[in-house]
Amino acid sequence: MQANTLTYHSFTPLQNPNIKFYPSIIFPKRPTFSTPRFHRSLLLSCSRKFTPQIQIRRSKSYCFSPSQELNYESNEALVEEEEEEEEMGVEIKGDGLANQSIWNQMKEIVMFTGPATGLWICGPLMSLIDTAVIGQGSSVELAALGPATVVCDYMGYIFMFLSIATSNMVATSLARRDKNEVQHQISILLFIGLVCGFLMLFFTRFFGSWALTAFSGPRNAHLVTAGNTYVQIRGLAWPAVLVGWVAQSASLGMKDSWGPLKALAVATAINGIGDVVLCIFLGYGITGAAWATMVSQVVAAFMMIEALNKKGYNAFSISIPSLNELLAVLVLAAPVFVTLMSKVAFYSLLIYFATSMGTHTVAAHQVMLQTFCMCTVWGEPLSQTAQSFMPELIYGVNRSLAKARTLLKSLVTIGATLGLVLGTIGTIVPWKFPNIFTPEPKVIQEMHKVLLPYFLALAVTPSTHSLEGTLLAGRDIRFLSFSMSGCFAFGALLLLLVSSRGYGLPGCWFALVGFQWARFFLSLQRLLSPNGILYSEDLRRYEVKKLRAS
Repeated sequence: MQANTLTYHSFTPLQNPNIKFYPSIIFPKRPTFSTPRFHRSLLLSCSRKFTPQIQIRRSKSYCFSPSQELNYESNEALVEEEEEEEEMGVEIKGDGLANQSIWNQMKEIVMFTGPATGLWICGPLMSLIDTAVIGQGSSVELAALGPATVVCDYMGYIFMFLSIATSNMVATSLARRDKNEVQHQISILLFIGLVCGFLMLFFTRFFGSWALTAFSGPRNAHLVTAGNTYVQIRGLAWPAVLVGWVAQSASLGMKDSWGPLKALAVATAINGIGDVVLCIFLGYGITGAAWATMVSQVVAAFMMIEALNKKGYNAFSISIPSLNELLAVLVLAAPVFVTLMSKVAFYSLLIYFATSMGTHTVAAHQVMLQTFCMCTVWGEPLSQTAQSFMPELIYGVNRSLAKARTLLKSLVTIGATLGLVLGTIGTIVPWKFPNIFTPEPKVIQEMHKVLLPYFLALAVTPSTHSLEGTLLAGRDIRFLSFSMSGCFAFGALLLLLVSSRGYGLPGCWFALVGFQWARFFLSLQRLLSPNGILYSEDLRRYEVKKLRAS
């Protein structure tokens, strides 16, 4: 059950890190970034104006002979010519997607985001495997898995700034053809990830039981023992998990999604086989599931490090960052922290209210929520596509807001179609085949009560990803953070209302419907506004100031 990263990568083709350029002061064009996860994807739009000035240490003077100077000038001219060609290629690609039919656009989207989609699926799939296997043995352990995953997985979103900062810094440095700077940034982020990992290990070791008790409430004290066992075992992998996130994000920043995908595919296979062997054949239950997931996460982290090493970088090298470098990392992730935390807080609150309703209810909620998360990740490529192609249409040299609006229309149409398909399939599985997850009749009965709000919440999610991805591409991040905070407040009030009125689990899921549709309508209203990024010619208010690390 590994949370996936929010990352993005540059359009600039990956350069061979072994190619050496003459020492020079090159002013590269600001790259455009895209992301494979919203989650999973938030600072792409900032990257063109948001250039972290972590360091420019190589301020030495060089002496050239006339022939060396000639080579230097020729090399610089060649670099500038290549950059112009790359920029032209990006513009053509963006315009071409906007002019294509919906069917051709769908094929382009699949080709563009195919490997990265696997990265989003692996995490929820691992969670779903644990849920299905544990549910076959004990409804108590299945219920305990709910609050345990909050501590193990949802708290990981606190450290998503590592993924965001790594991808942005690596992609920006690659655009500058500066391998030394890339290596230094990876080293300091690996150090930060390792420190944060050990902090989380100590937290789960000494405060895991307390967190589970506070979250579960006195009515569900019987869930704490099983949940704490799961949390303590999973907690051993925290250092590897966060280091793996940094390595994965660095690879994605280098425009390599196949390396991380292979690692997570192997991890998912290990987790699935381990769950079957330890839980079903050997009868270890939730303890076996925890060991299987922990081992799979460590293996995935090691494979991601090896994939990074094969690119010519040393992923085993760590450096202690200076205060300015540390502040630069934090400031880079700040615009999206509120957005992430609002989503995490709402889903955690949803589990909290479901947990207070009894063992069978929280077990049913755990099954439905994991299947919901498994389905929603299929809409993430739409957010990636918006963040990849929209910036050239909004801010590029040959900008065309009309084509940007056409592309958005196509993305929303595709999202609506995908939402109906996902909603239908996602609803049929727990409705017609509930025994896949649990044989308990009472748990199945609770699952069937939420099928309608489950469908309504799932159907609108892909279209919402398209809209929010466009807002990110247009660098309207302040509005997105405020709107997500407002949606959280609205959803929390709904949860309090339905819980106090005794509407049970269906009431909680209708609160999720309100949360999802509020996100959709707020984003849609912002984009259709005459002052929005797709209609306004004044781009200055959406510019993000350059990061100052000194």
